[in-house]
Amino acid sequence: MGEEVDVTVLAGGIGAARFLRGLLAELAERDPAARVTVIGNTADDITLFGLRVCPDLDTVMYTLGGGVHEGQGWGRAGETFAVQDELAAYGMQPQWFGLGDRDVATHIVRTQMMAAGYPLSAVTEALCTRWQPGVRLLPMTDERVETHVVVEDDEGRRAVHFQEWWIRLRAAVPARSIVPIGIEDARPAPGVLDAIASADVVLLPPSNPVVSIGTILAVPGIRDALAATPAPVVGVSPIIGGAPVRGMADACLAAIGVETSAAAVGRLYTGLLDGWLVDDADAGVALDGVVVRARPLLMRDPAATRAIAAAALDLAADIVAARG
Repeated sequence: MGEEVDVTVLAGGIGAARFLRGLLAELAERDPAARVTVIGNTADDITLFGLRVCPDLDTVMYTLGGGVHEGQGWGRAGETFAVQDELAAYGMQPQWFGLGDRDVATHIVRTQMMAAGYPLSAVTEALCTRWQPGVRLLPMTDERVETHVVVEDDEGRRAVHFQEWWIRLRAAVPARSIVPIGIEDARPAPGVLDAIASADVVLLPPSNPVVSIGTILAVPGIRDALAATPAPVVGVSPIIGGAPVRGMADACLAAIGVETSAAAVGRLYTGLLDGWLVDDADAGVALDGVVVRARPLLMRDPAATRAIAAAALDLAADIVAARG
């Protein structure tokens, strides 16, 4: 790679944030002038106690800014829960979402700025001035989009917010369908389409293919922009040997009728991918028109994570070289 390489990454939460940390470490040595733009999923966003919470954006911001709880991969380090405890004492619901005191400060700033008329993209930029994540962090859209899940259990058939299904129900109740409410009317946030069109490399880290990468691609205009970009598009499989690396992506894939495999997830990105990194356990995977390369994909530690990011960059470079 040469100087001032532009790398654009479509990102969900924990897996993407850790991948990004490895990517920045690799680029610091390989291409110190490289610029990274992250397009973050906002369909997981939820309003709690009047506060607007953006879990995936915050996870990326905290992780890259050095403020994340390393053990769990989300939320703030050194967190306390006095506010949540007091809300519980008043009988306020919900109590299944861990709303920490330090985290509440972020949500208050965001909510006040949005109430004053600032779009989410401007709010995110303002929040990042404190955290200095080393990337340009863009929400996928400034419009409100929320993923809801239709379930059926002893309480009957109903729709619940994705966060309730994921956290309170632990995705144990099968999803009849997963619907990003408001996606049809959403528009890419300022800078999103330009970041894709002008990128030298586009990366899809190991994020949930349905409710993270999938919802970003569902914003009108983003999938088309990704299909049209001249940059190599390289993805990293979130599935190893038929199981999610972390989380419950298998429950999401089942809801849309897709098997839990590296090959099936790769096919979800048909027409977008030029390269696909899979784990050694999935070395036999083949996708039409896509260069598939196998290597260890478990992000066990910072060194392993950096090596995965390096492999994604190397694959992108090899694809460019093959084009001549």
